[in-house]
Amino acid sequence: MQTHDNQGFSHDEFKLGKSGFDATMPGHTSHHPEKMILRQEPRTARQEGSGISLPYETRLELGLMLDEHNCALSVALNQYTKHHWLTEGAESFGSLHHILEEHITVTQEHIDKIGERVARLGVVPTAHPVTQHEISYIKHEVEGRYTMRDFLRNDLEHEIKVQGMLRKTINRAHQLHDYGTVEVCEQVLLKREDFGYHLWSLLEDDTLVRGMSHLLDGNLDIATSRQLNDNLPQ
Repeated sequence: MQTHDNQGFSHDEFKLGKSGFDATMPGHTSHHPEKMILRQEPRTARQEGSGISLPYETRLELGLMLDEHNCALSVALNQYTKHHWLTEGAESFGSLHHILEEHITVTQEHIDKIGERVARLGVVPTAHPVTQHEISYIKHEVEGRYTMRDFLRNDLEHEIKVQGMLRKTINRAHQLHDYGTVEVCEQVLLKREDFGYHLWSLLEDDTLVRGMSHLLDGNLDIATSRQLNDNLPQ
């Protein structure tokens, strides 16, 4: 059987230099025959303010960080949706199908919550799906059907990465006294930690579904999936 490595991560620092139009980015050029009136370039902050008493530089920096979180959550949403569609097996088709449905619903809520904060900071959020994947610090798994353990493992790696990047934004927002962004990120972080715990628990070695294979293979159904360390550096 052919195997593929999951290339799930892109970078550890935020792409704060990605601001304004970039001809190399999908969705930044158009061949539409009708002219539209441009009011603000993508991933830029309003110079005149947005009704929130924070400096322009603070609004831009944290708005770009939050936008990148939204890009990552959009990638996670698409991957969760695929896994929701492809659930199979005694432990997966019923209960896991519903667990992933919850992850999808709450991720959609997080995208909306963070997107609203980006807009309130006066920054234009990224909405083009290809551009979102380009900017995101997590990447969608390679196309195809894989084992349910592979699916969940890839989702768990994403959740751990999102948690780490959210903590960086929380730390920076504290430094810049943007406590509104702190609150939004802390709310999202707590739930992403719940999701990570859900996935970690599902991937634990113990299982009620054994059949008789454990008597034949001598492995006691202990999983041999690749090692994962969630003790990430700050």
